[in-house]
Amino acid sequence: MEISGAELIIRFLEYAGVETVTGIPGGASLPIYDALHGSKIRHILAKHEQGAGFIAGGMARASGKPAVCLASSGPGVTNLITAVADAKMDSVPLIAITGQVPVSLIGTDAFQEIDTLSLSIPITKRSYLVKRTEDLITILPQAWITSTEGRPGPVWIDVPKDVASGKVEWDRDKESKYWNIQKNETTKKLDPFWIERFRAMIAESSKPIFYIGGGLNRPLSAELFRILQERLTFPVVSTLMGLGICEDQNPLFIGMLGMHGSRASNMALEETDLLIALGVRFDDRATGKLSEFCPNAKIIHVDIDATEIGKMKNPNLFLKHDAEDFLRQILEVKLPQRTASLEEWKDRIATLKVLYGLPFPDEKNALHPFSVIRNVSEILRDQAIVTTDVGQHQMWVAQYYSFQTQGSLLTSGGLGTMGFGLPTAIGASLVSPGKRVVCVSGDGSILMNIQELDTLRELNLDVTILLMNNGHLGLVRQQQELFFSSRFSASRFVTPTNFTKIASSFGIPSYELKEESSAYELLSEVFSKKGPSFVVLRVSPELHVLPMVPPGKANREMIH
Repeated sequence: MEISGAELIIRFLEYAGVETVTGIPGGASLPIYDALHGSKIRHILAKHEQGAGFIAGGMARASGKPAVCLASSGPGVTNLITAVADAKMDSVPLIAITGQVPVSLIGTDAFQEIDTLSLSIPITKRSYLVKRTEDLITILPQAWITSTEGRPGPVWIDVPKDVASGKVEWDRDKESKYWNIQKNETTKKLDPFWIERFRAMIAESSKPIFYIGGGLNRPLSAELFRILQERLTFPVVSTLMGLGICEDQNPLFIGMLGMHGSRASNMALEETDLLIALGVRFDDRATGKLSEFCPNAKIIHVDIDATEIGKMKNPNLFLKHDAEDFLRQILEVKLPQRTASLEEWKDRIATLKVLYGLPFPDEKNALHPFSVIRNVSEILRDQAIVTTDVGQHQMWVAQYYSFQTQGSLLTSGGLGTMGFGLPTAIGASLVSPGKRVVCVSGDGSILMNIQELDTLRELNLDVTILLMNNGHLGLVRQQQELFFSSRFSASRFVTPTNFTKIASSFGIPSYELKEESSAYELLSEVFSKKGPSFVVLRVSPELHVLPMVPPGKANREMIH
């Protein structure tokens, strides 16, 4: 039978098991939306294309499966770019499908035309401009596989309007022949010589540390790492993207490292003699001054992306390998037994955690943001997903929330995108029924995609926004105070915003944590109710995220 290119796209998404897509229609994408009409695929109408991209990103982050967002040409494309770039930086499998002007008009500055291919290449694993309808047959499964194989990431498919409307002969019974989207699962056995070097470096070490990150942030990878950590009993530090992989309550988990990490983590890294880096990329926020990062340590680096190995820090032993498969194979190897020196090192770690632990407010100060974050953690335990925006609140969550399970934190790590938290929470909630999703945001960040409150109310999801309102771009203000002699420039919101009124105007129950209320009781009540909610906490603009490594300094030079 004969079907259109747009119908072919929707058929493929159905074949791939996509249940929900998100986006905003426009002139160039109308053939795709017409084909979507009557499909069993649910469409979530976002209120901004960036919001649509982040909703899809939240679905992908929470499920580990590729998610799909749709947009039209021109401004639809440019609005979507930030969310796709965010997915690229954090290795999120995302498929962006956009409309484009007809092929004959490309390059003529037609209405709502933009060079999507050129714009998208730097922020995707692969981008396509589809010139012929029949090319969709091979491009669609290629794009799907590309988004998940190796280091996951986004793929962009730009579809001109005449390509989407064009016809192609199609036999539905032969879809499985054309559309093989199963990844090649061939396993590469670890080299015995490499294993022996790995064992020897472990045996020679008296102060080893695991350094873990987003490359392990998948259910089985996290489970296998926990088994390995329990077997070797090595201390663990984590990047922001790795929080939740190792239980916060594990006595050998030292915490997050880097610019706003724990002093204990950064001091332990000064002393370690072996750093086993798994699924991490040695980014500047983690390492501080690179030449002084782990000055006494040999480094073992395992990562799926060969370009990350040696890019920032040269390892003594490295392996380009899928982290999950590496862990599976290394657990079959007999590894060196614990030694007296390791027990001394573990005692030293316990001492560092006592000496350099994070400060906690007085118990009477129930409305301190640290106390409120701890309350949220205690109430929801391992039954929640936390999303954040970017700023002081993000770092306070990383420092004070007790993450116990893999996938319990969704945050913008590499790109650091304000406006990320709310739409990502919507996406996470769509694929995580039965879980409360809490979006911790700041007044600067929430305003960037606040229109998605309308989407949240429409969907009636169990999402709570906890807004920390200090009337400023808090982290900008903090750096201006610390490093620019308190010359505050464009970091204060002059007119206070009534956020509870805004949330209520969208039909979302809203609350404010006040001195006379019990924060714990109010939060417990809010979380127990079905549907969305909005909670505001007023925060002093003078409150800083500490400790903090000044730009260009070594991690040991933290301000605290």
